[in-house]
Amino acid sequence: MQFSLVIQTSFLGDVVLTTPLIAELARRGPVHIVATPAGAPLLARNPDVVGVTIYDKRGSARGVGGLANVAGELSATRSRAANDGAGEAIAYLAQGSVRSAALARLAGFRTRVGFATSAGRWLYTRRIPYRDDRHHAERLWSLAAESADASPTREQLRPRLFPGGAEREAVDRLLASAGHGTSPMIALAPGSVWATKRWPFYPALARLLPAKARVVVIGGKDDAPLASEIVTAVGDRAIDATGQLSLLGSAELIRRCALLVTNDSSPQHLASAMGTPTVTVFGPTVPEFGFGPLAPQSRTAGVHGLDCRPCDRHGPQHCPLGHWRCMRDLGAEMVEELVAQVDRESP
Repeated sequence: MQFSLVIQTSFLGDVVLTTPLIAELARRGPVHIVATPAGAPLLARNPDVVGVTIYDKRGSARGVGGLANVAGELSATRSRAANDGAGEAIAYLAQGSVRSAALARLAGFRTRVGFATSAGRWLYTRRIPYRDDRHHAERLWSLAAESADASPTREQLRPRLFPGGAEREAVDRLLASAGHGTSPMIALAPGSVWATKRWPFYPALARLLPAKARVVVIGGKDDAPLASEIVTAVGDRAIDATGQLSLLGSAELIRRCALLVTNDSSPQHLASAMGTPTVTVFGPTVPEFGFGPLAPQSRTAGVHGLDCRPCDRHGPQHCPLGHWRCMRDLGAEMVEELVAQVDRESP
């Protein structure tokens, strides 16, 4: 029986896309996760996870002292697993910084697996090729692959989240307060921490969506101004859920929707985990980076033929050329047509 440590302290979407790797490792024995305070709640009730250590690398655990304290906690966890009968202890570096690699080494994990391109690769004992031509969920899954040419099934690559009773009750209260009945819901997620990823035409899209559908705006409290623009556009057809639900609560709400339209941001990955068809708007980034939607019937939208696109792996705060054509040239009618395609294909 193997004891696995997975270190994933990157963005929220990366945490969701790490769940197929976690499920694969759980077949071999207990899996313990290192995550940030923001990412850890996404792993609640995950049956493949035996424990989570929160690494607040920019807060209470910052610096060398914080690193050493967390390493001590993980060392104790590794020792307990060995006492409980676990065999080899292996650390999987799903986040590839030198700090993450140092954490695994300080915690006493003699086998450390990560990508051959990662900054911390010189501290790894096993280096796995980083495949640019694969979805990131598959890249992460490949850290545990038994051979270099192994290919996962679609089911093995399906991300998993587990909203519980508290999340279902929170969504019930939200929808009841909005007077929602049985009409279908279409979720819109207009926000992103990267400014150039925020497609500006969500209000116009909302006006084009079928009148029979309620529009539900998903996002954090910082996305409230964007939600307000959508509510202004369609009135009481819109339900503003921004800042009112936890991450798993938002996943539960997305599960109940017929479709999600989102930027290249974390709600897309929540929808992949919940099986909700998704239309993702890509601007400065492209799906070929490996972060597209995984739910059935999903589509991606983007402006083709721009020499400057893609311009960044994440999305800069400002367009380097000042025109932002990758988003401004993508009209609401173009995205609405993709929504209609998904609707026609839905059972």
